[in-house]
Amino acid sequence: MKKLCCLLFLSTGFFCHAQSTKIIDSFERLAAVQKDTDLIKTYNELTWQYRNVNRDKAIEYGNKALELGLKSGFDKGVAQAYNDMGIIYYDQENYDRALDFYNRAFEIRKRQNDVKGMAALYNKIGILYQKRGNFDKALENQQKALTLYEQINNDFGISYSLNNIGIIHQNMGNYDEALKYQERSIVIKEKLGDMAGMAGSFVNAGNIWLIKKDYKKTEEYYGKAEQITRKMNDREYLSNVLNNYGSYFLKTNQLEKALQYVKESFSIRQSLQDNKGMVSCMANMGDIFTRRQQYDSAESILKKAVSIADSSAASKPELPKLYKQFSSLYEAKGDLPKALLMQRKYSELNDSLYTDDLRENFATLQTKFETTKKEQVIQQQQFELTKKNFWIITITGLLLLGALLAFSFYKRYQLKQEKKLQAEIMRQQDLATRAIIEAEENERKRIAGDLHDGVGQMMSAAKMNLSGFESRLHFENEKEKAAFDNIIALVDESCKEVRNVSHNMMPNALLKNGLSNAVKEFISKLDHSILKVNLYTEGLNERLDSDIETVLYRVIQECVNNVIKHSGADAIDISLIKDADGIAATIDDNGKGFDTSKKEKFEGLGLKNILTRIQYLKGTVDFDSSPGKGTLVAIHVPV
Repeated sequence: MKKLCCLLFLSTGFFCHAQSTKIIDSFERLAAVQKDTDLIKTYNELTWQYRNVNRDKAIEYGNKALELGLKSGFDKGVAQAYNDMGIIYYDQENYDRALDFYNRAFEIRKRQNDVKGMAALYNKIGILYQKRGNFDKALENQQKALTLYEQINNDFGISYSLNNIGIIHQNMGNYDEALKYQERSIVIKEKLGDMAGMAGSFVNAGNIWLIKKDYKKTEEYYGKAEQITRKMNDREYLSNVLNNYGSYFLKTNQLEKALQYVKESFSIRQSLQDNKGMVSCMANMGDIFTRRQQYDSAESILKKAVSIADSSAASKPELPKLYKQFSSLYEAKGDLPKALLMQRKYSELNDSLYTDDLRENFATLQTKFETTKKEQVIQQQQFELTKKNFWIITITGLLLLGALLAFSFYKRYQLKQEKKLQAEIMRQQDLATRAIIEAEENERKRIAGDLHDGVGQMMSAAKMNLSGFESRLHFENEKEKAAFDNIIALVDESCKEVRNVSHNMMPNALLKNGLSNAVKEFISKLDHSILKVNLYTEGLNERLDSDIETVLYRVIQECVNNVIKHSGADAIDISLIKDADGIAATIDDNGKGFDTSKKEKFEGLGLKNILTRIQYLKGTVDFDSSPGKGTLVAIHVPV
């Protein structure tokens, strides 16, 4: 609905505001751990969120959504991507590209019998043709949109289709018909409480009353629109209202008020890079300066307006008005030859504005027809030549085909050998990595055993001997007794520390009860007053391959140790989820983060160990972090 609303507003020159950076960051973080249809939906959302923030990024995410959607056959996601890309290219005034994307989206919506989606696309295509001055095609598409919206009783869509049809009738000079559609649109929008839509329709109706010279009605409708848009604090809406209100003051010869309103509108449109709106404002300013006899200022601003209009397809309908202003300017200056020249340009352009596209279409069809006739003559001449050379071409083709087949067999054999070699290299690499990891684990077990059986037992024996020796000692005072108790306490603490180190190096819970319980036991030994740890597990009821359990336990242990040592975090979220595709693990902290673009950060032993171990399991590791925003480690291991 938000995208439909935005495109409908384009008929009055309005655009939606860019979404907050916080929302974009959330979706990008989500995309890092998603896949398949969920990832396509997130890419589409990022395309939309980036639309008014960074169009290059919006197009980048749109292409990602298309690539993944077409590959996976997710038609709904592909249609949405085509729709959003069409809107982006429309904003850039690249109407041919936008229309191509709209048509592709429409074919999918039609295949899916998505009536609402088809209606929205008819609406967008109608607005596009309206911008290009093709009012007959614009009206045809808007009427189709209205029919579909009425079919599904969608009042929101009906109100905007009525609004857009009214604007087209206004452009074609059918003012009474245009007013009927605007009034019908306003009634529905008032019922829906659609303030933004009401503002747009009030402006459109005010424009028509201004043309009909009913100034009381004009001021009534413009006043309502200004009140709503200032209350909404929407700059796009407000700029449109101000320029139209300026036209009213100009028409009623209130030049100071007119200049004040038009200048404010121009300033807003300049910051929004709205070429069509800027040209409309400059035309009004040219008229104001002419009436104030500031001829140099008038000529300068009108020349700039013509330059912008010539280079912008959307501004084409403004050119007749500019030449009309030029004619009035030169007439006021007494330069009658130039005034007459500009009047002629105005008349020629005004007469041709609504028929140029039709003539172009006809000329294109005629050219295609004549080209087809010429091609038929050429094909007839070539047939005889082809007949004579048939056997020569056939024999040559067979020889070439034989050579190509031989070359193809050779290349296939070569590729097979290369694949075998690559497979053997990968196998050797896996064996080497496995040997290293097994050697590490064996060494850990050996050291843990030595600590437990050797050092641990010796410490326990020392404690026992000291305790036995205590009964034979005669302490002269309480100070000596306290000192001896401290010695026994230190020995006892050392025994506990040896056991902790031994368990960390060879976790018994992992060997006995599986990965989930091993991680829980490891977390339970942390100081939760310093670091709050939230653990979520799913699908780990059955034991996994011992290599997978060992590697994942060590990686999680390494990640948590990194958080404790380096991040300064006070909270960490750990999730372990097993599904049909494999195991997904995430470790997310709220610490100080780091710059992932700096390669030296990944040269340290800790992060390198994580990458090496996960690569051994044919898995992937993604680090999402930046200074001051914490760190997310996303791991996926196929099973």
